[in-house]
Amino acid sequence: MRVIGRVDEIPPGEGRAFAVDGQMIAVFRLRDGSLRATQAVCPHKGGPLADGQIDLKQVLCPLHLNAWDLTTGCSLSGQPDLTVYDVLIDDDKILLGDA
Repeated sequence: MRVIGRVDEIPPGEGRAFAVDGQMIAVFRLRDGSLRATQAVCPHKGGPLADGQIDLKQVLCPLHLNAWDLTTGCSLSGQPDLTVYDVLIDDDKILLGDA
């Protein structure tokens, strides 16, 4: 796992994109304090998923409102699934693992 940022960079209920090894990863800070991480680019039309609306279970792409499960990456709207990443908090640091 590697440090990619600090938890306080992401307000509760929002996401932020981080560049990791040449690709963009969206990290979401859920309202319960937990984190989820997925690919940052929507597979439908390239929308910025970190800017999407989230709840405790799903993210909605801000462009066309396609939905994905934040834990599994499974599409809830007939689009290709997302890549998800292991993500942890350690001493206010965001640690990202492999997909």
